[in-house]
Amino acid sequence: MPEEIVNRVAKSPIKTFNLEELYQDGQRHKIDLSQWLYEGFILKEKEFRQALKNYDWTPYKNGFIALYCSTDAIVPAWAYMLVSTYLHPIAKKVIVGSIEELNTILYAEAIQNLDLSDYKNKPVIVKGCSDKPVSQTAYLLLIQRLQPLVKSLMFGEACSAVPLYKPKK
Repeated sequence: MPEEIVNRVAKSPIKTFNLEELYQDGQRHKIDLSQWLYEGFILKEKEFRQALKNYDWTPYKNGFIALYCSTDAIVPAWAYMLVSTYLHPIAKKVIVGSIEELNTILYAEAIQNLDLSDYKNKPVIVKGCSDKPVSQTAYLLLIQRLQPLVKSLMFGEACSAVPLYKPKK
């Protein structure tokens, strides 16, 4: 009689954590403040305020926004804050930085709010492959939350996981 094939991975107590499941769906937008600066470098307050007031903000509804300035202009903090006052009522999130930084902040918020009780005293694999953008910082933030709780930490897939952490006995 042939020997039954047993899926040892499926029967193991290993828990897999897939960070991309925390990805918040929604449009990501970059808004360059240099478009409202005189010659891309000089902020003229009156003109800046008028340009923001006349700008069509509707394309950013329910979006995630990364504000930045593509020129070497010195943009005062209040300018970003003023732009944010127009976006706050319609956008889900507004930050100063890149799309990658925006995604990192979204992951950080999601990781901070996780209930990790299912992972306590269990071996955990943090899945490495994803179809959605996951920053290195998001992985580190997750590890910082998991490490005090778990029996061990690995990275990758069950068939080829890289050991990261196992508490000393």
